[in-house]
Amino acid sequence: MAQGIKKNSKSVYVCSACGGSFPKWAGQCPDCKAWNVLEEMAVAPKGPGSGRFAGYSGEVSPEIYTLAAVQANQEIRVPSGSKELDRVLGGGLVYGSVILLGGDPGIGKSTLLIQTLAQLSVSMQTLYVSGEESPRQIALRAQRLGLPVDELRLLPETCVERIVASAEKEKPAVLVVDSIQTMFTEQLQSAPGSVSQVREATAQLVHFAKRSGTAVFLVGHVTKEGNLAGPRVLEHMVDTVLYFEGEAGSQFRLIRTIKNRFGAVNELGVFAMTERGLKEVSNPSAIFLSRHTEAVPGSVILVTREGTRPLLVEAQALVDESPLANPRRVTLGLEQNRLSMLLAVLHRHCGISMFDQDVYVNVVGGVRITETAADLAVLLAVLSSFRGSSIETGLVTFGEVGLTGEIRPVPNGQERLREAAKHGFKRAIVPKANVPKQLVKGIEVVPVERLSEVLDAI
Repeated sequence: MAQGIKKNSKSVYVCSACGGSFPKWAGQCPDCKAWNVLEEMAVAPKGPGSGRFAGYSGEVSPEIYTLAAVQANQEIRVPSGSKELDRVLGGGLVYGSVILLGGDPGIGKSTLLIQTLAQLSVSMQTLYVSGEESPRQIALRAQRLGLPVDELRLLPETCVERIVASAEKEKPAVLVVDSIQTMFTEQLQSAPGSVSQVREATAQLVHFAKRSGTAVFLVGHVTKEGNLAGPRVLEHMVDTVLYFEGEAGSQFRLIRTIKNRFGAVNELGVFAMTERGLKEVSNPSAIFLSRHTEAVPGSVILVTREGTRPLLVEAQALVDESPLANPRRVTLGLEQNRLSMLLAVLHRHCGISMFDQDVYVNVVGGVRITETAADLAVLLAVLSSFRGSSIETGLVTFGEVGLTGEIRPVPNGQERLREAAKHGFKRAIVPKANVPKQLVKGIEVVPVERLSEVLDAI
């Protein structure tokens, strides 16, 4: 019998992945089809106030508005003190918003938030709620980072009702809860970190943020697969979802916007972990370029786009004879199925087959590229490694490759060319439809329409 569920009490089984509830246990969730994710939860007894949830208020009758009568004023943005964090937030903090920050253990979530709060505490009221670390541990970290903490308020607590009560007295402009998996509500009997506790604690904090106008940061744990621990409904309850990314052993940390009700998604913020905490990287293209002293086979520079920022990264490929019946196709930072498709296009329209070759593709610096603008660079890197012939060092490229061998345009081509010219690149192979009407100073643009034209251009 699960801990916290009394004998003869009614219980249901809740999916930790999607939040669905079911009367009986099953190995697979009927809704999201995930395996071994159903957990037993006690049902709250019926009585006065039953059927309510955190954020419900029956005191005032709901009012219906016409959309034209709603005052749609522009939200006020508050600078967080970090330009990179403001970028992924959409321009700064919004009062009353709830931001969920997830990432691997030790990647820098608490460090970033205590740095942000320490800077904001100089000009406004802030409150740091710690459910995992003691006040002494937080003080030692702040001392090691050299932060101004004279005005930073700290509350070691895990009960969400007491947190909300303390916050209503303090009236902070910014509240940090580290972490949401350690919080619990007295209304439920289940253990902290369970699906019901995480969902109810988040609902109460969201209601407090909307009612008081406090900007709330929630720190979330991640699973082994890299997803946020707890039900996916947690991501729907908050306004903004940010994920920390970065390779193990690398000093660079990336923050990516997964969801943002107040700005664009897929924005990318770049930080470097130092002895004095996380420092902003104002020119991220420079850290993702190897800048080889001489041209090497299998290396091509592409101009990708993360949110509103053009970014230069290096795509590397290694093609080697395979001893296996089924050669390997390995990608890091790219979609593996797309690599297989591009190799089929190369064979069909250029007559170059790699059915007996292992193909490895990597994006330098741990960047994850999801847009199709990397197709042309990947193919050129693979072909360069296969032929053992290097691409000229001053060349950049971008473009989508279609199944019929055409080179398709990508958004914001002129901004990508300006970013390449700013970093000293002299030549760019781009889709014909991306050729700018006004030439970009310092860079030669080579337009192509078919994959065969690309091979002639290099």
